[in-house]
Amino acid sequence: MGPGARLAALLALLALGAEDPAAATAREDTFSALTSVARALAPERRLLGTLRRYLRGEEARLRDLTRFYDKVLSLHEDATVPVVNPLLAFALIKRLQSDWRNVVHSLEAAENIRALKDGYEKVEQDLPAFEDLEGAARALMRLQDVYMLNVKGLAQGVFQRVTGSSITDLYSPRQLFTLTADDCFHVGKVAYDMGDYYHAIPWLEEAVSLFRTSYGQWKTEDEASLDDALDYLAFACFQAGNVSCALNLSREFLLYNPGNKRMARNVLKYERLLAESTHQEATEVVIQRPNVPHLQTRDTYEELCQTLGSQLQRSVVASGEKQLPVEYRISKSAWLKDTVDPMLVTLDRRIAALTGLDIQPPYAEYLQVVNYGIGGHYEPHFDHATSPSSPLYRMKSGNRVATFMIYLSAVEAGGATAFIYANFSVPVVKNAALFWWNLHRSGEGDGDTLHAGCPVLVGDKWVANKWIHEYGQEFRRPCSTNPED
Repeated sequence: MGPGARLAALLALLALGAEDPAAATAREDTFSALTSVARALAPERRLLGTLRRYLRGEEARLRDLTRFYDKVLSLHEDATVPVVNPLLAFALIKRLQSDWRNVVHSLEAAENIRALKDGYEKVEQDLPAFEDLEGAARALMRLQDVYMLNVKGLAQGVFQRVTGSSITDLYSPRQLFTLTADDCFHVGKVAYDMGDYYHAIPWLEEAVSLFRTSYGQWKTEDEASLDDALDYLAFACFQAGNVSCALNLSREFLLYNPGNKRMARNVLKYERLLAESTHQEATEVVIQRPNVPHLQTRDTYEELCQTLGSQLQRSVVASGEKQLPVEYRISKSAWLKDTVDPMLVTLDRRIAALTGLDIQPPYAEYLQVVNYGIGGHYEPHFDHATSPSSPLYRMKSGNRVATFMIYLSAVEAGGATAFIYANFSVPVVKNAALFWWNLHRSGEGDGDTLHAGCPVLVGDKWVANKWIHEYGQEFRRPCSTNPED
């Protein structure tokens, strides 16, 4: 078994939760690594078993109720027959005084639902938290932005880039999976709660459209309804400056819920605003995409991304003197000492042979393994420290002089590494490796190494990073006063 296969096997153990003393503890979230998402299938399988038992119990109960219904109905088929038989008379009185009460107040239904709730509570601690739902929703918005995906197409299970009248298929799933009205509502609501109406409106519009087509059909699992979607969309349109849209949606809401006084007041408010605006010059409101303050190279980054059709913990990045989870890196990572497996020693030797550098601690960091989550990405950043207060200097071995990165897996779409100022991107090819110098020979940071991990559109992306520091490389990569070196 080669080093690549051995590392993959080790990663599988990590993903299943094998103990690794080198890994730090952190709150387990689901959306930031595909391995965590895959593990979420196990509690759902247990829930399916619980639901199956509940359904069988309810089916038996309903069969018994159907039997009782048919029995009583047969006695009413000829309403003209007088109740002269004392046995019939007794049975009628008994049914009305006792049988019906027992049917209505039967404990069987309560016992069945209690068993279902007990089964749910047993796995509840293993289920994704609300933070995961929010994170997954933001991931869909990220994919929507970076790959210019059409929301209506996404809801239909289609991954298409739409630019003007041009439509490009980015990925064709083997099995089409569509989103429900309630799914779209939740994505839109996450954006709405953030005040992000640029994303909220198209998702809520799709939710309204889907709820309209299924109006009157009740789904137990849905949290929202057409009323909810219309309500949120109307206010989102108003906040975005489209009063006419808000008015039309609010009027539609009142068709389904005419007694809602709040919405009636909103209608009067919107009508007044529109009447006042007729005396003023109308201006078309264009909703701007929310700005990302730490991403000054967004356009170049996204163009480069578009050129290419447990024991893991949420990855952190240096932030001042602290290390914190951040929205611009969605992944989980683990640090592997070479004592974890002999294969890591072999891998270190190969990296040393290829680079000619000393990669033994403290001159290099332990191998970092990263698994990217739903829409997992890492926006433009430098690997080397750009601030004297960076935690990187706590190793007391200088700055990160070089990076050796290995693609441990392939992905079906997206996930390339984009070098922003160098203006090229490298697709994800399993077992391929990238090497670059982060610092000039003078010790100054190389601005051309600004790079990003593009969002993973489809697939499970694993990478391994070996960061090599300045100290220990003095005779392997001599310094120079020439700023061009």
